[in-house]
Amino acid sequence: MSRLILTASATAIAVSLSAGVAAARDQIRIVGSSTVFPYTQAVAEEFGNTTDFPAPVTESTGTGGGMQIFCGGVGVEHADITGASRAMKESEYELCLENGVDSVTEVQIGSDGLSIAHSAEGPEIDLTKAQVFQALASEVEVDGEVVANPYTRWNEIDESLPDAEITVFGPPPTSGTRDAFVELVMEEGCEEFPAIEALEGDRKDEVCQRMRTDGPFIEAGENDNLIVQRLQADHNALGIFGYSFLYENQDTLKAVAVDGVKPTPETIADESYTVSRPLFFYVKNAHRGVIPGLQEFVDEYVSEEAMGPGGYLEERGLIPLSDERREEVRNAATEGKHLTRYTN
Repeated sequence: MSRLILTASATAIAVSLSAGVAAARDQIRIVGSSTVFPYTQAVAEEFGNTTDFPAPVTESTGTGGGMQIFCGGVGVEHADITGASRAMKESEYELCLENGVDSVTEVQIGSDGLSIAHSAEGPEIDLTKAQVFQALASEVEVDGEVVANPYTRWNEIDESLPDAEITVFGPPPTSGTRDAFVELVMEEGCEEFPAIEALEGDRKDEVCQRMRTDGPFIEAGENDNLIVQRLQADHNALGIFGYSFLYENQDTLKAVAVDGVKPTPETIADESYTVSRPLFFYVKNAHRGVIPGLQEFVDEYVSEEAMGPGGYLEERGLIPLSDERREEVRNAATEGKHLTRYTN
């Protein structure tokens, strides 16, 4: 598809798309967050089973990777929806605009607790955010100095913690889960250390945000199921992923408490579990009415049967929005309200 078509008006795009859509693609294509993936997959299965449309093709690419694909352009070769475990960044919005994706709807589907978990056969563990920072940061404070992280065992951080090697499987930098973990745990944990707080500008950001690369923290890719499998095999290891993966594996995994609170539907909903975040999907509005079933799929995703209390997404671990917020989101999703956060 030429640059001219990509930058044409929405009407011209729709005409151009309609000319070849039937031959080119009859299934919705969805990319994005590994955390949102199980929910999207559940909606896709329901949609395929209850309508005359084929089930959408869903791919777990990570939030950042999904945004790159989604914002790549308009046309049947480009994804229709991307899931995200954080809000779209301004740089991603600008990438969309550069590639002719000039109308996007943001849909918050619910909330999620970012879980730290380990084998159900392991000991009960309660970590503070400061202790997690000490375990996983590239640099930490020791005796008033900021130095390369020397800790290799949990009890070196605090003698009350297990005498076990620090082994934590977590998401890569392209993951929205990684972004959320850094913001909600690492950055808050580093505030407890005076020598780090005394740093200024980029140097402080670097120390608070950079994960260690010397072994104890292991990037495990975008497939959270692989982290679950590794925790089941190594009872001393911890893993970082969305609450739904903990929820689906409660028979073999259990949560680590953070600052005395474990993630549950109740603690996530009332925000007493402070490692919580909103979950989203984004729709390319130029594809509505062109890609078969896209509008109907969005309608199903935001239906009360899916994202409402007692809906089939809550059964998979999603924490529903309030009644008022669900109605607001539903109206925006079905009507194709434009994302305007980054427009002047």
